[in-house]
Amino acid sequence: MPSGKHILGKGKQRVFGTARVGDRGQIVIPKEARDFFGIAPGDTLLILGKSETGLIVTKPETLDDLANKIFHSVENED
Repeated sequence: MPSGKHILGKGKQRVFGTARVGDRGQIVIPKEARDFFGIAPGDTLLILGKSETGLIVTKPETLDDLANKIFHSVENED
């Protein structure tokens, strides 16, 4: 691992480091995180946020199961 870079945690929950916001509002996702989550150039990421807790960056398909459960629950209420 390159000097000065740290990955904290094991398994499914990890901290991959920090990202600095550039002049154009862009961030660089650490390479270790891109490799771990299979993020490639051109991928679309979903940005969610709440003022009290911060941001979530995820692949949109990560929420497919949750969306399906919500729609199924609504259908069962009818």
